[in-house]
This record gives sequence, C-alpha cells and structure tokens, in this order.
Amino acid sequence: MSVATSLTGFSSSFTWTPRRTDPGLSAREVEVLLAWITNDHKTAVSEALFIAPGTVNTHLSRIRAKYSGVGRPASTKAALLARAVQDGLIGLDEL
Repeated sequence: MSVATSLTGFSSSFTWTPRRTDPGLSAREVEVLLAWITNDHKTAVSEALFIAPGTVNTHLSRIRAKYSGVGRPASTKAALLARAVQDGLIGLDEL
C-alpha cells in the first residue's frame, strides 16, 4: 500500500511536508568544502583559494551548521566527506 493510498482516510487538513535534507550550501561553500576534502591542511586550502585561514574556518563552521540544521550533522572531516559524497558534490574516484 502506498503512502498516498494509506493517507486517503485522513482529513483534508493533514498536510505532509517532506523534510529538507539539502543544506543549501552556497557555491563558495561548496568550493571551500571540496578544496578542504582534497587537501591535507587548511593552510593549503587558504593558499589555493586566496583566502585567509580564518576565512576557511568560518566557511567550514557555516557548512557544518547548515548540515546540522537539516538533521545531518557533520562534526568531522570524514563526516563532511560523507555528506559531500551523499550530495553528489564529489565522487569516490575524485579522492
């Protein structure tokens, strides 16, 4: 039985809203995330993107907050890598 079929008996006031799982990263946040995933150090990221190391940290903090905000916490680099793969931002063959 499909969800739609099973919900037909409920009143019309019931509204189902799908849970948002896309963290809504900006293009620059994606760029910083991918640079960080593919580099060993934040210093290398800051040099490659011509930004200060503190700016790299700020971007990563905001990225983590956005993932947490949609119920997909990513407190480590490995967790952020997993989220990037899940979201199709990077493929395993690119690592």
